[in-house]
Amino acid sequence: MSTDPNSPNRPYPLQRTRNIGIAAHIDAGKTTLTERILFYTGMIHKIGEVHDGAATTDHMEQERERGITITSAAVTCEWVQQPDVDITKLFESEKQRVNIIDTPGHVDFTAEVERSLRVLDGAVVVFCGVAGVQPQTETVWRQANKYNVPRIVFVNKMDRTGADFNNVLEDVREKLGATAAAVLIPIGAEENLRGQIDVVNQKAVIYADDDKFGSTYSIEELSGDLQLEAEAAREELLEVVADLDDEIGEKFLMEEEITNADLKAAIRRLTIANKFIPVSGGSAFKNKGVQFLVDAVVDYLPSPVDIDAAQGQEADDEDSVVLAPADDNEKFCSLAFKLWADKFVGKLVFFRVYSGTISKGDMVYNPRTRKQERVSRLIQMQADKHVELETCYAGDIAAFVGIKNVTTGDTLCTKKFDILLEPPTFPEPVIAMAVEPRTKADQDKLATGLSRLQEEDPTFVVKTDDDTGQCIIAGMGELHLEVIVDRLKREFKVEANTGKPQIAYRETISSDAIGVGVLKKQTGGTGQYAKVNLSVKPNEQGKGLTIDNKVVGGAIPKEFIKAVYGGIEDSTRNGVIAGYPVVDIHVDIVDGDAHDVDSNENAFRVAAILAMREALENGSPLLLEPVMDVEVTTPDEYQGDILGDLNRRRGQIAGMDSKGAACTLKATVPLAEMFGYMTALRTVSSGRASFTMEPASFEPVPQAIVDQKFGESV
Repeated sequence: MSTDPNSPNRPYPLQRTRNIGIAAHIDAGKTTLTERILFYTGMIHKIGEVHDGAATTDHMEQERERGITITSAAVTCEWVQQPDVDITKLFESEKQRVNIIDTPGHVDFTAEVERSLRVLDGAVVVFCGVAGVQPQTETVWRQANKYNVPRIVFVNKMDRTGADFNNVLEDVREKLGATAAAVLIPIGAEENLRGQIDVVNQKAVIYADDDKFGSTYSIEELSGDLQLEAEAAREELLEVVADLDDEIGEKFLMEEEITNADLKAAIRRLTIANKFIPVSGGSAFKNKGVQFLVDAVVDYLPSPVDIDAAQGQEADDEDSVVLAPADDNEKFCSLAFKLWADKFVGKLVFFRVYSGTISKGDMVYNPRTRKQERVSRLIQMQADKHVELETCYAGDIAAFVGIKNVTTGDTLCTKKFDILLEPPTFPEPVIAMAVEPRTKADQDKLATGLSRLQEEDPTFVVKTDDDTGQCIIAGMGELHLEVIVDRLKREFKVEANTGKPQIAYRETISSDAIGVGVLKKQTGGTGQYAKVNLSVKPNEQGKGLTIDNKVVGGAIPKEFIKAVYGGIEDSTRNGVIAGYPVVDIHVDIVDGDAHDVDSNENAFRVAAILAMREALENGSPLLLEPVMDVEVTTPDEYQGDILGDLNRRRGQIAGMDSKGAACTLKATVPLAEMFGYMTALRTVSSGRASFTMEPASFEPVPQAIVDQKFGESV
């Protein structure tokens, strides 16, 4: 039997395929880097700039207007490592396929990064040469760790004033705990940036400042200080690699010659094993360093066959382990990681093929719905443009057109393959607002638009408030909801009014409490009787609701225990202070009583709700609010005013850090106090300060504020 995983019809062997994501903090230069890669690979023939609203992967109107990436965009390109004199490249002259997903940097769109990293084999994490490791970079890094994604670092913006490659490298080691070393060091910085030192090959790569956008470069010998720097960097790189890689370690100890090809192969092994991070520096905007970065992507990041087979479980057995190896000859298995409403072709389902192949006309099976559908169209995405496909192979990222009843994270496979892949996980929404149509005619269109947007975006939630009847939309931040409302207007032609965003408060208790619930109704004939005794105590933060059944002697018959659990869960949906969900409590079902005739499931459910109500009221209830980690970067002269403003917003200052003339303030601030902060910050700093925030935890609301917002507390 053949061991070749490649179908004879596939255009690129699996070994020559790279699925990578470009991820980073806001404004580190991800989209600019993606645009340069597409230009040098010949996918586009004119470079579009983000500030002109012309970047290929920023194709939404909202992205072009704001100059930010909102939704991840998939593009495919080809790359051939060019033969250069005295330069060792692992895959020289072999045509490679590189599938790239450009992801957003803003925390409000963190779900886009999450789902992209779930299906990618490798990532390029972009850092700003001035700012180094920033808060959202840490979030992206954590997400990459969660899905075990091998990555390389590109230190961008080395042409900016204050750029320092070594500082960023130290940041990566200290703040992210990564074992990292330089493989491509920028030559010069700021306006003197000329090229890169190739540490492995000990050569200088000098990029031409001509009208070809850095397409031409020359390989030169190193001399003087550059040579000393290069030799020291290679020595450091060798030591790090020798520590981690047995093969190189042995040669190092035996003082045998380590060739450039040996070193590169070892870096590749370590990067794929997630033990080492190669670091490169340059400037995407100034067209310096991108070609050798793409060479590094091909050299060091894995192909689908270099990583472990995708792991899932049988649909009805959580403990089983089922593998989907990257092989065209295996059964078809893929993960739907994104839904998108395209104005030309309708509903798109983006998917990553893990094993097997799928062709037009084949049937795909969804283990969640247990239904099959025929594939009518397959397309490869080039940002917002489409290329029709006949067949998709293992390792490919493509899109189905028109498949119904699919949600983000569904496994799509052949019916004979009993496998369920792990879906990506998404954070809970932290901010909500009321939305209503301006006219009666907009009512149906609003419902359709919200439903479609909710399908696309797992962090966008739509619900109806039981008490007020209002339609509430919830998301990851003000910008997220602003974009949603804007899309309703443009894509679905719905004019909507929005209320001030409501905070997603939570409730809990601060002391142990007992609750007894008795339901006793006699109305002639069969009555209703149930008694439930509960003991409730605070749980660890983030633990949620946990329940233990400690009933002995059959005080509550076994068949009614499930109803008691249901009643407890129901009662946590509305707390006793202001009706917000109750979190982080532990409930013990201690005792109860039943009647042979009058007890039933409904009676025990109601009795459990009554018992919980009493226990929550007796347990010193607390209102919790979402607290954000806020980081403000500002010129020194505005530091005092910004500190004062954060204190007024109930902020707790966690630390200050100065780099040159810029100062970074770290604080935790309640989300309720952060509305409109961007405007206030721009006013205080004459538009020169910027900030980022991301969810940290839920903390108790001061009693004075509870009384002010919700009247006298319980």
